[in-house]
Amino acid sequence: MAKKNDKFFNYLKSISLNLKESANYFADFKLNNGNDLKIFSEKMKEFESNGDTMVHDLISELNNTFITPIDREDILALSICMDDILDGLYHTAALFEMYSMMEMDDFILKFVNAIKNCTSEIDAAIELLSKKKLLNIREHAIKIKEKEPYCDHIFRESIKNLFTLEKDPIRIIKYKQIYEGLEEIVNCCKSVANTFEIIIMKNA
Repeated sequence: MAKKNDKFFNYLKSISLNLKESANYFADFKLNNGNDLKIFSEKMKEFESNGDTMVHDLISELNNTFITPIDREDILALSICMDDILDGLYHTAALFEMYSMMEMDDFILKFVNAIKNCTSEIDAAIELLSKKKLLNIREHAIKIKEKEPYCDHIFRESIKNLFTLEKDPIRIIKYKQIYEGLEEIVNCCKSVANTFEIIIMKNA
């Protein structure tokens, strides 16, 4: 059982678990018709709203607590970076509904799978953080950061493919915006990994 002074780790664990569940839902959901788009967007909004509430509660607790298990700035940075990932996923789901996009092409699927893997690594690292096994976190941070060059390559290939093969300017606009949003989510994942490394450096 967590000690009372570990309440911030419990907050972070709740945020990371909600994030992982949202990424899994995003990756596994099958779009078959227009009603599915609405269900998809609304469920992602639910995850996003839950995340916002958790971050708000954590910040309120930070403001009312004098001593924290690690620097309060690092707790705040972790929560905000994780929330940025979730915001990006919801924004992407909302774009699918807004644009009535029924198809996730191979590039989108590769992006989403990479993001899903990152959120699993983040959740595992938060678990280690709560157990104060700081040095073991580095392995997960490295795996997260390895996704950035991989996704940079996917992004370049996706844009090249889009402008080479696609003739419909409306589809170009839609898919380009989706690709750019997914790449930004990967960058947010990297920010979480960087924050983990700062925590290790300060506390290990």
